[in-house]
Amino acid sequence: AAGHWQIVKKADDGRFRYGRVEPIPLDVTPKRILQIAKRAAAAIGDGLYGVDLKQVDHRVVVTEVNDNPNIDAGCEDAVIGDRLYFEVMDWFRQRLDARGLGGAANGIPDGR
Repeated sequence: AAGHWQIVKKADDGRFRYGRVEPIPLDVTPKRILQIAKRAAAAIGDGLYGVDLKQVDHRVVVTEVNDNPNIDAGCEDAVIGDRLYFEVMDWFRQRLDARGLGGAANGIPDGR
């Protein structure tokens, strides 16, 4: 639709234009925003999801829930750096351990 916002838009000349994204630390994210994102992800399942939110004035809407989210260097990791990757790997290891598939038992280090 004409005039709508999107993260990446390809122009007729082949160049890409990127929309503004603002990563913010979870500890300063308003609880209402986290609740909206968690509720949207929970509607899909209990996996790793990317939830895109858009705020206009005081209204927050879910624009997309991604079941195969991007985790882009310089964007999603802008706030906590490499710790993001260790936390995601640790989350997967814990899920494998809970299934008895031996993440820790097979020498996968704890990222903390």
